[in-house]
Parts: sequence; C-alpha cells; structure tokens
Amino acid sequence: QVQLVESGGGLVQAGEALRLSCAASGRTFSSYTMGWFRQAPGKEREFVAGFRQSGASAEYAGSVKGRFTISRDNAENTVYLQMNSLKPEDTAVYYCAASPSWRGWWAESIAYWGQGTQVTVSS
Repeated sequence: QVQLVESGGGLVQAGEALRLSCAASGRTFSSYTMGWFRQAPGKEREFVAGFRQSGASAEYAGSVKGRFTISRDNAENTVYLQMNSLKPEDTAVYYCAASPSWRGWWAESIAYWGQGTQVTVSS
C-alpha cells in the first residue's frame, strides 16, 4: 500500500523559511511523478512544485518560483520542499503527491496523496 507522510510544517513569520519532507513507502518511487500541492481555506488545491519523472527538471508554480526549491532523494524515497522568503499568502495545507506517470499538474491527475501538513505564515 502506498503511503506518503509529510512533516515540517509550522507557524513562521513572513520572510522566514521552512523545509517540508515527504517520506514515501509501498513502492519504488524513483520513476514516479512526485510533487507538492497546497490548499488554502476556501480555495482549490493547487500545484506548487514537482518532477514529472526522476531526472526531469523541477517545475514550479509562478507564485513560488525563485523562493521554493523541490528536491528528491530516490535512494531514500523522499521528496523535500525548501520554502524561503515565505509570505502570508503561502499559508495553506501542503500535500505531498505521487503518481505512476505524469498526466498534468492538476489535482485530478494525482493518484496518491499524503495527509497534509499545515504551513501558516504570519505578517
């Protein structure tokens, strides 16, 4: 059974940084599409950053490009999201996402989700 477990969320002030981790188990994820989404209250779940496949270039939403960095460690089945220069508008529940193949960066295309971790950025 596929499991994705996020950690690293919390409460920070604007301008500070956080690092999220996602530990994957139940499969060998080296060939999987892996990424991060987020969902703010009253809003749709949206793409943040991801890799279509192992070895591919990272892709980012325009709102986080230049501030967030995604990385993956295939040996450890772990994906990270380094978030710098956080803004209040980054406040959301952040979800780790995985799929056997890439079918687009929208929530409906994702096969597996983590339980989510709350990130709150105060002004």
